Amino acid sequence: MNFQCRLKHEYNLIDLTPLVDVIFLMLIFFLITSDILPMKSLLLDSPKVQKEAPTRLCQLLVVMDKDQVIYVGSKRDIVDLHSVGQHLKGLIEQARVKYPDYLPTVVLSCDKHVDYEAFLNLFSQIQECVPRVRLAFCSPTSDSDPSQFLKNQ
Repeated sequence: MNFQCRLKHEYNLIDLTPLVDVIFLMLIFFLITSDILPMKSLLLDSPKVQKEAPTRLCQLLVVMDKDQVIYVGSKRDIVDLHSVGQHLKGLIEQARVKYPDYLPTVVLSCDKHVDYEAFLNLFSQIQECVPRVRLAFCSPTSDSDPSQFLKNQ
């Protein structure tokens, strides 16, 4: 007995190609729009000064670590020495829009192992942007880690 089948075989498979394309597009979108470097605390060895530190009310933070990498703002954007002024001007304009009656203060925090010439170059770049610059240091009565200043900002 030989039966013949005249029906055609149909494969009911769903085409997953458009779904995979959409998934890859979403993956690329989220990778591009997310922060690649997570917020991290910087470990600085600040110099000690024989004077009490004033209250720490600031709006803009500029940090130079021992490798002379410059971090600007609360998101700690990494910038080079020549673009610090432009980056700070943008942050100052944002602060003036948010607080029109307040001239922002820039707090400059450098590691004590930073070359003095590099410090002065950075300091002059900041002074061109804003007249109010504070230098961060560790007071002799603070027994805490010097990097606590940056973690609290």
